[in-house]
Amino acid sequence: MGRAFEYRRAAKEKRWDKMSKLFPKLGKAITLAAKEGGLDPDTNATLRTAIKNAKSENMPKDNIEAAIKRALAKDVEDISEILYEGKGPHGVLVYVECATDNPTRTVANVKSYFNKAGGSIVSNGSFEFMFNRKCVFEFEKTEEMDLEEMEFELIDAGLETIEAQEDRVFVYGDYKAFGTLSTGLEGMDIDVLKSNLQRIPTSTTEYSDEQLEDIEKMLDKIEDDDDIQQVFTNIA
Repeated sequence: MGRAFEYRRAAKEKRWDKMSKLFPKLGKAITLAAKEGGLDPDTNATLRTAIKNAKSENMPKDNIEAAIKRALAKDVEDISEILYEGKGPHGVLVYVECATDNPTRTVANVKSYFNKAGGSIVSNGSFEFMFNRKCVFEFEKTEEMDLEEMEFELIDAGLETIEAQEDRVFVYGDYKAFGTLSTGLEGMDIDVLKSNLQRIPTSTTEYSDEQLEDIEKMLDKIEDDDDIQQVFTNIA
């Protein structure tokens, strides 16, 4: 059938593989948000954000609705959010955020990913001064958008930095300002594409291509785990 067909098939398979791993994580974020703040996205900002993030990744509506309803299930009561910190190959610093119903399984898996790569888990809090926890909002940049005026209007809502990168705008604030910034952007009729909490390194480290290959192998294994929600590093 030719190379073009093979390329398209490979691209589809790669996309399906990505969705098969991503959708369960997005669904778990929706379920946890609904469990903690209620099933109505109009009154639950965290749930509203989780749904918007899922839609930005083309998660089907049925999947989203099922994830919300699952918040009522008894087994959801056992899901807890856990944080691990570790040093990977070549000294890379890694934060691993998990949502799991079996912490024993999760910690064993996370430890094995680090150990097999020549790294190790460290005590929580070891990276406290090496990463800052921020809320981040991403949306499209339009011609009529005045970023200076936007910055002025959002300062009281907790804005720290606003950056334009090509056709995207990124708004940063302290993680505690997530709700006020979200409300502020909604009040300005900004259609936020993605928003989440991130751990941003205070300083980054450059690695060679060979070192990055070792690091990426470990990160791929961590990110493929269904219990892992987000992974952050100090890679430049």
